Amino acid sequence: MLPFGLSGGEAALVAFGMVVAGYVRGYSGFGFAALVMSFAALVTDPFPFVAVVILADIFMTLGQARGIWAHIDWARVRTLFLGCLVGVPLGVWTIQAVGVDLGRAFLSGFVLVMCGLLWAGWKIASQGGAAHVCVGVISGLANGAAVGGLPVAVFFTAQGVAPVVFRATVIAYFTALDLWSLPVLWQAGQITKDSFLATAYGLPFMLAGLWAGGRRFSAATPQDFRKFAILLLAFLSLAGLWKSLA
Repeated sequence: MLPFGLSGGEAALVAFGMVVAGYVRGYSGFGFAALVMSFAALVTDPFPFVAVVILADIFMTLGQARGIWAHIDWARVRTLFLGCLVGVPLGVWTIQAVGVDLGRAFLSGFVLVMCGLLWAGWKIASQGGAAHVCVGVISGLANGAAVGGLPVAVFFTAQGVAPVVFRATVIAYFTALDLWSLPVLWQAGQITKDSFLATAYGLPFMLAGLWAGGRRFSAATPQDFRKFAILLLAFLSLAGLWKSLA
């Protein structure tokens, strides 16, 4: 029995999305959850996968911890996390309130806007703690749809954070965000037996992509691949938006 009532073909498409998403995370440090959710939205209601990507993200961070630890900007992580403490419960409540179709449309539109900002090369001066707390709130809200990483990625990209620090810091922050999101999702009844089953089935695909992406990062700069990831996210967002409207 496959989780969430998926057929064999639907599960294969989601598994392929998990490989791609793992590769993107291993290489650029962000985009994993949005990619998995975007692929899932093509064949089913994506929101049960929120718990799946959060559980998987924690496992993947364990595999990357040694390589990123020395490059984490802990001051950024702390201030972002302060904001997400408020944003995560609000995000979970919002997704439950708006319903599946509107939620999928919001998710797709949100990802598309984030892609546009990243592609446009938006730049801002380095910001202090208050700005990081605000971005953390927005990130927590977006994490109700498992795309909490994108506001942070936009923020860091706009500031021109060095790639190795960017990658390490967003991974560390995402882990803290995930650990806070889990009890909130559990309280909201969004973590089920299928959540664990889907994570167990999908983890080998995600880890394979993560390994390949990590090797690629060590041999090249991530900027060019971020452009590819943005284009892929934009395509999947448009597809998800079309399905919601249809």
